[in-house]
Amino acid sequence: MRIALISDMHGHAIALSAVLADIQQQRVDQVICLGDVITIGVQPQMTLALLRSLNCPCLMGNHDAALLQPDLAADYMIASELWPTLHWCARQLTPEDVAFVRSFKPLLKIPLGGQETMVCFHGSPHANTDLILATTPTDELERLLQGYTATIMAGGHSHMQMVRHHKGTLILNPGSVGNSFRVAYAPGCPPSLNPWAEYAVVTWQAGVLSVDCRRIAFDLAATKAAIMASDIPNKAWWLAQYP
Repeated sequence: MRIALISDMHGHAIALSAVLADIQQQRVDQVICLGDVITIGVQPQMTLALLRSLNCPCLMGNHDAALLQPDLAADYMIASELWPTLHWCARQLTPEDVAFVRSFKPLLKIPLGGQETMVCFHGSPHANTDLILATTPTDELERLLQGYTATIMAGGHSHMQMVRHHKGTLILNPGSVGNSFRVAYAPGCPPSLNPWAEYAVVTWQAGVLSVDCRRIAFDLAATKAAIMASDIPNKAWWLAQYP
């Protein structure tokens, strides 16, 4: 079993296209999307079209939920430059696009073979706004995972690749396809983005588990040109995040 995990595309179709081209070379059995698909970026419909063509399971991210119900948006989103981009994104969507986002699931359990399983979510098994980092204290981590056991726990949300061992469970974050953070998010500080897209491939074969965390270059010049050509609010804020 080989599974590609993608997460946090955030409307970046150029980066997603680069990742999908690499996935095609990996001979995976399945792709799973861990959520936060189209908000923030300037290519929401193109991103959704690429994702829909995969016919893959999709998890509900906090941004996906906020897009469907803005009153559920976190305080940091409402108080930042993200708020006008959320409404801009909503105006780009067709009813079919919205229906597709509504089909996203909160949690997914995948059999890997034998007794081995993978539990997928966005933030944690309990909430898509929970944040699991390499530095999350053990007692807090146990609270976030309480009630769930699996060979692998896979989530996104932090925009940072991570592989962490906890009491026999491998906790995996494939990173962000569209907004890979150079440092962990801090309230009030604009993100600083890496010029690459991230995803991961999980392999379970003949009793051997392996994880391949991958970084894929994308066309940064084309990304900046797409931002400038759009009418998305706060272009300067978006562009300033790239080195």
